[in-house]
Amino acid sequence: MKKIIFTDKAPAPIGPYNQAVLLGNTLYTSGQIAINPSSGELVVTDIETETKQVMENMKAVLEAAEMTFDHVIKTSIFISDMNDFGKINGVYGSYFDEKTAPARETVQVACLPKNVNVEISMIAIKD
Repeated sequence: MKKIIFTDKAPAPIGPYNQAVLLGNTLYTSGQIAINPSSGELVVTDIETETKQVMENMKAVLEAAEMTFDHVIKTSIFISDMNDFGKINGVYGSYFDEKTAPARETVQVACLPKNVNVEISMIAIKD
């Protein structure tokens, strides 16, 4: 049976979806963008700060499911400009051990919600 995961330490959903769904030992997260959960404001001053907010939001969702980035097995990164890949990758990479980092795809898209520059979703498994 699926369990809905919610934390007020990450942005609340604004539509018919949840922050994450836990099924058995597998967690499926919705995409996170750079919304500060305390203020509800976008954090888009620069791509590194934006990516850090996305990762902190994701960290909060993982923690609500009693998981960490060590449990993540797959990520999807959607970016508005592939020229930002290096900067996004630098921030993203600081949250993982490179030797045990998850599988990943990174794709450039035409537009993201609220016209942000990066959105990330994850799949995690708890042993």
